Amino acid sequence: MSIASKEARETNYWLRLIKDAGISDEQHSQKLIETSEELIKILTSIVKTGYDNKPKTNNPTQNSKLKTQN
Repeated sequence: MSIASKEARETNYWLRLIKDAGISDEQHSQKLIETSEELIKILTSIVKTGYDNKPKTNNPTQNSKLKTQN
C-alpha cells in the first residue's frame, strides 16, 4: 500500500503538469486530479492505519507467537 500511495502521488504530479502545460482539456484534467487526490487520501489512511496497528513489542518470542497465530 505504501508503494501504491507513492505511485498515486507521482501520478497526481504528472496530471498537474499536463493540466498546466495545456496538453489536456482543463476540466477533464481537474477531474482526474481530484480523483487522484481522493485515492492518495485513501491509500495514506490505509498505510497509517497499518502502522498504527502493528504489534509494539521488542520481545522476539512474542513476535514469533504473533506470526504463528496469523
